[in-house]
Amino acid sequence: MMQNLLKRGSAAIVGVAESDLGLVAPHTSPIDLMAQGVMRALDDCGLKLSDVDALFAATSQARFSTMMLKEYLGLNPTWNDNTQIGGSSFEAHVAHAWAAIQLGQCEVAVITYGSTQRSVSRAAASPREYNYYEAPFKPFMPPTAYAMAAARHMHQYGTTREQLAEVAVAARQWALMNPAAWEKEPLTVEQVLASRMVSHPLSVRDCCLVTDGGGAIVMTSGERAKTLKKKPVYPIGYGEGISHNSIANMADLTVTGAAVSGPRAYAMAGLGPKDIDVVELYDAFTITPILFLEDLGFCPKGEGGRFVSGGRIAPGGELPVDTNGGGLSYCHPGMYGLFILIEAVRQLRGECGQRQVKDAETAIVHGNGGVLSSQITCILGGPSTV
Repeated sequence: MMQNLLKRGSAAIVGVAESDLGLVAPHTSPIDLMAQGVMRALDDCGLKLSDVDALFAATSQARFSTMMLKEYLGLNPTWNDNTQIGGSSFEAHVAHAWAAIQLGQCEVAVITYGSTQRSVSRAAASPREYNYYEAPFKPFMPPTAYAMAAARHMHQYGTTREQLAEVAVAARQWALMNPAAWEKEPLTVEQVLASRMVSHPLSVRDCCLVTDGGGAIVMTSGERAKTLKKKPVYPIGYGEGISHNSIANMADLTVTGAAVSGPRAYAMAGLGPKDIDVVELYDAFTITPILFLEDLGFCPKGEGGRFVSGGRIAPGGELPVDTNGGGLSYCHPGMYGLFILIEAVRQLRGECGQRQVKDAETAIVHGNGGVLSSQITCILGGPSTV
């Protein structure tokens, strides 16, 4: 298995940046946003465009995104990876870049994303493939799929809409400390419950934002990382759990592939949930952090709703979760997995200002793609973990 071959400290994340977020300038393309993120991330670590010899990218708006970006930036990479498994693609790219760097196939890799889904509409930016088994029932995807998981969790474990709302409220509290966040107003449980219903039991405040945006991270060898201007952050654990494509084929709507990817990542890192300082989860809907907290071992299965209640995952709570405000309140340009990597790196470098988690040295980053389909877990650590 690749997990057994990757050497701790052989590669590091050295630069991170967002592109413009929210509603971008007219006629901006996803590749514009990728390039913007790349240049900003290179500036973050002190490298130049001419140093880049590997490209990793995914977006729903361009099938051949690495080739388009190569052309746009005038690069001649020795390695490229266009793996597309939804919003978790970028967590997979971290492991792929780690392996390529360790094997000497490249030295400086950029992982990037761009989307203009707010500008052009979500439907245009993320067209859904026709599903012959589900489409005749006219589901409103992806909310319908996540609503099914939420409804099942409520039925099976007694989870309440109020508990789902606590996830949205916590995310908003973190977002209010993030100058880059889209949402700028406080949010209450009562407001979540009173908001427009999208797909029962999920209201509009249980669903992620629809924004434009992009960004990039830069990875290089462990040795080169020590010479650059920012503290390196190291991938130290990795796991995958791909469970299905269609929601109708999910074996258990309350158990995700994170129950497979999490243990693999922990075993590789030699850590457990109690050793993690910062938790960055893909929160496309309020049910997803509840499911992932359970499946990643932070609480028993079925206890997620009670676990997130009472401000436990909000600022000042005992477990800092989605510290940038998440896809629910910070940004969500369609494929969100890159942004939790960016936030985790900033937390481990101590750069998050008011929302900084004190003495953060380890972070778990969990990406989700499709309709709870592709689950990728990365564990990141500061220099003391290598």
